Amino acid sequence: MDELTLAPEQKRTESGAGSRDVLAGSGGHGPADIDRLIDERVPGYSLPAPFYISPELFARDLEAIFASTWIFVASTAEVPEAGDYLTIDIGTYSVIVIRDDDDEIRAHHNVCRHRGTRLLNDLSGSVGNIVCGYHQWTYTPAGDLISAGVQAPGFDRSCFSLRSVNVRVIGGLIFICLSPTPPDDIDEVAAVIEPYLTGHDIAGTKVAAQVDLIEDSNWKLVMENNRECYHCEAGHPELTCTFFPTYGYAPEEIPKRLQPAYQRYLDAEAQLHADCDRNGLPYALVEELSGRPTGFRIERAALDGKGESYTMDGSAASAKLLGDLDTFVLGRASLHVQPNMWFHAMGDHIVTFSLLPLAEDKTLVRTTWLVRVDAEEGVDYDLENLTTVWIKTNEQDAAFCERGHLGISSPAYEPGPYAPTESQVDDFVTWYIERLRAHKEKGVRR
Repeated sequence: MDELTLAPEQKRTESGAGSRDVLAGSGGHGPADIDRLIDERVPGYSLPAPFYISPELFARDLEAIFASTWIFVASTAEVPEAGDYLTIDIGTYSVIVIRDDDDEIRAHHNVCRHRGTRLLNDLSGSVGNIVCGYHQWTYTPAGDLISAGVQAPGFDRSCFSLRSVNVRVIGGLIFICLSPTPPDDIDEVAAVIEPYLTGHDIAGTKVAAQVDLIEDSNWKLVMENNRECYHCEAGHPELTCTFFPTYGYAPEEIPKRLQPAYQRYLDAEAQLHADCDRNGLPYALVEELSGRPTGFRIERAALDGKGESYTMDGSAASAKLLGDLDTFVLGRASLHVQPNMWFHAMGDHIVTFSLLPLAEDKTLVRTTWLVRVDAEEGVDYDLENLTTVWIKTNEQDAAFCERGHLGISSPAYEPGPYAPTESQVDDFVTWYIERLRAHKEKGVRR
């Protein structure tokens, strides 16, 4: 048996590194413990318990992942007019995402430059200027300080603009990075994914519904669950009305019981490619989930049933086509960007998903449904029909993730091997460890 095929327990015993109490998750975890756990990660196996339940590991995640990489926060449809804003909390950070008077999307730290007061408390809203409720220091949506009351001679307002946060808008999706030196591969990623998004015209959509769900599990379990469909056939009856249960299988590995579904998939893919070619839409799979700071995956794939949308029978949920598309039969353009987003764009609507870690055992999952801006509820779409599949699927996933977190919290938990259909989970965990190692090499860590 070589090094990589050792089971985690064997590897720990033979290496002599990693005491059982550290690996079981009991007690606190200092920087040296965390570094050792990172170094001992066994490819192909789930992570040891502390990665999911340790407060110290959670603090490292916030610093090395969520304060250092590009984070998806919203679509431009959520801030359609000048002055419209959102506030996003990431650990102890709070960020204002706002459209300024020049129609640019900006992001600022939600901290007054006077004495640090939080400026905006609501999750969303619209303002003319950003006014601190404490001493009325006033900022434009672009972040410039325009009023600070009576100040000492020589006070220079230009020195006290809001501290900006890096923003990158890609095809109508808003990403921010809290680091002053964000990963510079975002332009390269944008060049790949933007052509998949443009035809769906996110700028020409509006929010039809938004649901926040707090899951009782670590954020990585939420992402890992999303990265495999090993559990879909038994766990998601509404989703598998339109989501081919063969997802994740190599053709030669598809079980006999799924062969009819696979043939339907092949027929639907042929139709999809013809429709995409006519509409100038790319559909090739591009998968770079590890080996780079901004890990991503994008593809356009057929849907089962009528092949039009994520509804119970696969028919379109909105009568209004997005952009200039000429057919509803366009499957799903599915995007995944680590560490916190996934996305599906159909011919008639778009669903975005983002997660934000709240604690080592609490994760916010925000789901947003976008329809064409002139689509009218009750006329062009029915809200229940539009949202049912993903509301049910999210609730089922939340239960799976909670059960996963409970099991991993047990002293009896030991890392287990990923199945071949869970290769994207392994890729996600590989990327996660890569980011922790990169952060450690910078020499700044808790």
